[in-house]
Amino acid sequence: MITYQTSSPTPPKYLQDDGESEDCKKLLSILPKQKGWIGSYIYNYQGFWTSPRLIQGVIGCQQQFQAQDNDILLVTTPKLGTTWLKAILFSLNPHDLVPFLELKLYVDGQVPDFSSCTPPRILSPHLPYDSFPKSVQDSRTKLVYLCRNPRDTFISMWHFTNNLRLDYIDINSIEEMFDHFCKGVSLYGPFWNHVLDYWGKSIEKSKKVIFLMYEEIKEKSKIQLKRSAEFLEFPFSIEEENCGVIDEILRMCSFDNLSNLDVNINGKLSTGEETKMFFRRGEVGDWKHYFTLEMSEKLNHIIKQKFHGSGLKFLYI
Repeated sequence: MITYQTSSPTPPKYLQDDGESEDCKKLLSILPKQKGWIGSYIYNYQGFWTSPRLIQGVIGCQQQFQAQDNDILLVTTPKLGTTWLKAILFSLNPHDLVPFLELKLYVDGQVPDFSSCTPPRILSPHLPYDSFPKSVQDSRTKLVYLCRNPRDTFISMWHFTNNLRLDYIDINSIEEMFDHFCKGVSLYGPFWNHVLDYWGKSIEKSKKVIFLMYEEIKEKSKIQLKRSAEFLEFPFSIEEENCGVIDEILRMCSFDNLSNLDVNINGKLSTGEETKMFFRRGEVGDWKHYFTLEMSEKLNHIIKQKFHGSGLKFLYI
């Protein structure tokens, strides 16, 4: 029996089905839509699927955000290890220390004040590369992209979105949402478009975009941490390595440590979600507990088709 945590009586603001500006409502009326993962509907905007309020945040971000040369953007699709990636830089309660760009800072049409932010600013968007403001693309802003195998991505997203649904009796079935995922209708999806976009950019612009894989970080944590630090131009010194700094960061940022911190057991984010919702299992291969043979074969076929010739291979452990 699958049980879901019941948190707030209402979902966080950016997941609600109302509260959009009149201009945003007019835009929504002409956009393609499908049944939502969390709210009633999910809309296709600029080639990717997202919820109504997030479109408002995306537009605000595109119009107002001005990237700086020393900015660091931690990019993922939802439920791809975002919290873990944040924790590499901030090991305690990383959610509010590395705020979501379009999900939080711009979602209500406000213009955030960055004047008190000490550089480098570290922010966390889910946006496809081409949906960033031009200032991100033209500046020396660095993008750290984290990818996870699509099977575990789907399972993690399915659990998380069901936890966020307002009516906990009316949860989305795995069969229905798997069909959506395979059709490309997922948060910030299609998944393969998002991944291939950043995979290509990491090859084309290797000094601007680094492409990390969740499974490789789990398997070769020290190597991937050093690689990330070098990319961000904050390499570890020999003294730091000899003193065990890398090992200590990995210990503090481990799933077991983060998930057992009091703030991540009993805390809430400023947007309303209980922090424990962001820590489920953190395992590679959890999909095996849910996928039927038919589901596995169907997604395998799609993956082979979508990623053919890209050179990108997923690890299933």
